[in-house]
Amino acid sequence: LGKPTVRQERARPGAAQHEDGPGFQYDHEAFLGKEEARSFDQLSPEESRERLGKIVDRIDDNKDGYITTEELKTWIKRVQKRYIYENVAKVWKDYDLNKDDKIAWEEYKQATYGYYL
Repeated sequence: LGKPTVRQERARPGAAQHEDGPGFQYDHEAFLGKEEARSFDQLSPEESRERLGKIVDRIDDNKDGYITTEELKTWIKRVQKRYIYENVAKVWKDYDLNKDDKIAWEEYKQATYGYYL
């Protein structure tokens, strides 16, 4: 297991701001989920820090004040699973053209290739 993060070290007032690299959006989406990451983009640093603190409390499953590697892995899997289910639900609506809760081959071809056919 990795070294746990102490709760008090999450965000130190006056500390230098984190510089995000080119792949930061991917990291944010993996950690927060796509929609949640998008909403964080609209927040001030203070609001973002407050909401992130609440999320970190949810990640700490055993409420011991530390986040372990396993707790973080479990959280990321949960977020990704939710994203997948939401994405499937959205795509399903786009592909099920006659709204019969089934996707026929013709519907799939039409939704995928549309005007190419």
